[in-house]
Amino acid sequence: MLHVLAQSSAPVDQLASFGVAGLMGAMWLWERRTSQKREQQLDDAHGRILSDRVQLEQLIDVVRHNTDVMSRLCATQEQLARDIHAKAHG
Repeated sequence: MLHVLAQSSAPVDQLASFGVAGLMGAMWLWERRTSQKREQQLDDAHGRILSDRVQLEQLIDVVRHNTDVMSRLCATQEQLARDIHAKAHG
């Protein structure tokens, strides 16, 4: 907090003129400002997490669908190979 006050454009004597109550008020305002920024960061992060979750669920659905298709393709190829083998030796 003191670092922020030291970097402010207001001269130290102006800040000192507010006394302890003024310093406490400035600290409270600074804390509220940083809290609001942090809350916004958390809200943004939550939105990204929800968006990522939806995208991940969609990706999992695609992988499951592709797995089902590949399983049916393999079963069809195996049956075709058995049929060809049976005709060649039958």
